[in-house]
Amino acid sequence: MGVAFFNFRVYTSMGKTLKLGIKSWSSQDKPREKIINGGIKNLTDTELIAVLFGSGAKGISVIELSRNLLHLHENNLSKLSRAGFRDLLKINGIGHAKASIILSVFELARRINANLDDINTTTIRESAEAYRLMSSELTDLLHEEFWIVLLNRANRVIQKVKISSGGVSGTVVDTKLIMKHAIQSTASSIILYHNHPSGNLKPSQEDIRVTAKLAEAGKVMDIKILDHIIIGDKSYYSFLDEGLI
Repeated sequence: MGVAFFNFRVYTSMGKTLKLGIKSWSSQDKPREKIINGGIKNLTDTELIAVLFGSGAKGISVIELSRNLLHLHENNLSKLSRAGFRDLLKINGIGHAKASIILSVFELARRINANLDDINTTTIRESAEAYRLMSSELTDLLHEEFWIVLLNRANRVIQKVKISSGGVSGTVVDTKLIMKHAIQSTASSIILYHNHPSGNLKPSQEDIRVTAKLAEAGKVMDIKILDHIIIGDKSYYSFLDEGLI
């Protein structure tokens, strides 16, 4: 299969051509600097692949290599995602390392989508199920985090959201932010979560106060706080089970 390459060239007065490598670009045009200064959403598909590769190959800049890779798959990420390892190795400039990077990125994307499908089909019927849903996120952390799980009217999970991350003994809980997430997701109810790095599952007075405050705010918005789960060392405390909600 013939491969056409698109090179950046500069013509000199002697008629010779010199390749214009990425190092000669202005800082504001380099992909990594664009991420730092403007955010990753500003990058093209070519630039995103270039960041993954990190470097080009002999005689080919990383931008050229990324552009060629996309061009050979009709500039279609979906088609590129179906390329096999041997197919990628046929492209000039792509060896085992770069082929592995491409395959790994698309495999991660597939696994993320699979996890989202699992979340959207999960129904919470009791505190044990609520705990299992978030135990991997909050067990064994050395600092406190506060999360919410948003549910629809059938108690099916819509979304997990981390609200805040703090120190060993506490984290900030913003009532307005929590309600904003619930409204945007058209959630009917919320389960609150936070962890106690100490392993002591007993709720503090602040935990009780925050829960009551959120429950009152939920009444105004017609969004019920179903439970507040405190996660410790391989165990949990349920406000609902203990009659605190």
